[in-house]
Amino acid sequence: MANVQISWQSSNLCNVLLLNSQTDHFMRKVVVAVTGASGSIYADLLIRKMKLMREQWSDLSIILTDNAKDVWSTELGNEDFANLGLPVYGKNDFNAPFASGSGQYDTMIIVPCSMGTLGRIASGISNDLITRAADVILKERRKLICVARETPYNLIHIRNMEAITLAGGIVCPATPSFYSKPTTVEAIALTVVDRVLDLAGFDIQTYRWGK
Repeated sequence: MANVQISWQSSNLCNVLLLNSQTDHFMRKVVVAVTGASGSIYADLLIRKMKLMREQWSDLSIILTDNAKDVWSTELGNEDFANLGLPVYGKNDFNAPFASGSGQYDTMIIVPCSMGTLGRIASGISNDLITRAADVILKERRKLICVARETPYNLIHIRNMEAITLAGGIVCPATPSFYSKPTTVEAIALTVVDRVLDLAGFDIQTYRWGK
């Protein structure tokens, strides 16, 4: 029975990876969700960079929780989230187009992703727009990227990450790299943002090892 389960999981992951790769050559419909975890700089830089890549997506929508707004104001010292120039949805707005598979959104990035949000997604609990949208992305075999922002992890966190990975999602911890020799906080954060955009399949200019 264990062999059958492993075989099914491997097959499911292969199907998801194949379908994800097929979206890489099309204009994307993307939703970016911002939770109340620390790391608002990642969301800010990601959204700003994506706005400069307008030719690579057809729709870009944002979900902001109340906690996300509070943390953004605290960490970044501004309220730029109120003037993003993009469709912004509250966490309980289930009329958002990406709350249904018929909306045909193909990419969801949760940045930063709190452990509470991660746990609800892993458990299939769709009690707000973020978790519902993530559930839709997974069931439609699309691309879900959770930029986990917590340290250290406990066993519950790790098992939730495993569940999301087996369901076809990508867990990308907000762990900066330093081989590009970043010299500012923003440059350090961009090493994570660029990795996320790479995972999402966007064509970006960034530091490449060995080049």
